Amino acid sequence: MRRPDARALVEQFAEEVAKQTDAIWKGDHRTGNKHARRYIAVFRKLRAMGDPGRDALAALLRHERPDVCVAAAAYLLRHRTADATAVLREAAKGTGMVAFEASQAIKRWEEGSWTLDPPNTSPDDASTNQS
Repeated sequence: MRRPDARALVEQFAEEVAKQTDAIWKGDHRTGNKHARRYIAVFRKLRAMGDPGRDALAALLRHERPDVCVAAAAYLLRHRTADATAVLREAAKGTGMVAFEASQAIKRWEEGSWTLDPPNTSPDDASTNQS
């Protein structure tokens, strides 16, 4: 079986986050939820690659869309703590939905309830937990 291309997955992650945000702004939560499920599934594929998959996702920390940067940073808090927290803290200074999401990610990280990429997840676990 062919191994997924990390760059293509990263592009798909960014597209799905952007589509989710756009749907939410239009008041279409069903479409937003569909795109959220898709980017979560993409992250699981990246996580199944181990640190190289996570490293590929880190390219989105400098994406042109703040929502994409914040989503990537939220998923990378454990793997790229300093870079991810810097992105989230900067975004949290703003106003609106993206700033709120950034502040919530920071809050969950600091209180110890953040669970987007637990440290003891093996690649096998990540691929079997996909919905």
